[in-house]
Amino acid sequence: MINITDKAKNHVDNLRKTEGYSSDYNIRVSVKGGGCSGLMYDLDFDNQTNPADQIFEDKGIKIMVDKKSLLYLLGTTLDFSDGLNGKGFQFVNPNATRTCGCGESFSV
Repeated sequence: MINITDKAKNHVDNLRKTEGYSSDYNIRVSVKGGGCSGLMYDLDFDNQTNPADQIFEDKGIKIMVDKKSLLYLLGTTLDFSDGLNGKGFQFVNPNATRTCGCGESFSV
């Protein structure tokens, strides 16, 4: 399961509107190699599902995850911060054993 906080949900809804995406575009979360800790999060709008995708819904937001990325993301919560120490989406991932200072990469 992947969850989304109220703050992240509101920001996704606002982004969807301002960037001109219709409601049939969902959030795709994936993990790719790279970053200073070895693995990086990738977050985007997508309206194409693949046969191996897992789809989670929380607070009316559908989150699509490919099978390989799911191994790294189970139990993760997507949050949004607009504080002084940085603005943007943040992943609260219980599987990460180490994260970089910017929060965009991690290792397991």
